[in-house]
Amino acid sequence: MADSEGEKSGRDSDVASMSFEQAIGELESIVGRLEGGRVPLEESIRIYERGDALRARCEALLKNAEAKVEKITLSRDGTPTGTEPLDPD
Repeated sequence: MADSEGEKSGRDSDVASMSFEQAIGELESIVGRLEGGRVPLEESIRIYERGDALRARCEALLKNAEAKVEKITLSRDGTPTGTEPLDPD
């Protein structure tokens, strides 16, 4: 049974609002289910697609965090003095 575009869009917006911890937790659960090999084929495809969206969300959040860390400013002696605003690309 194929998902409608509305259902897919609703799942995508759900993933887009997740924290890193929520997304990685659900992703780990999906990996465990798929590795167990007891999920029917159609459900495997569906949860694999969700897993891919969760992976992309985690990757985006990590890149954002990495960019913020790189923007920490240092004094001449190397101690942190604050942060600069993140420049969107």
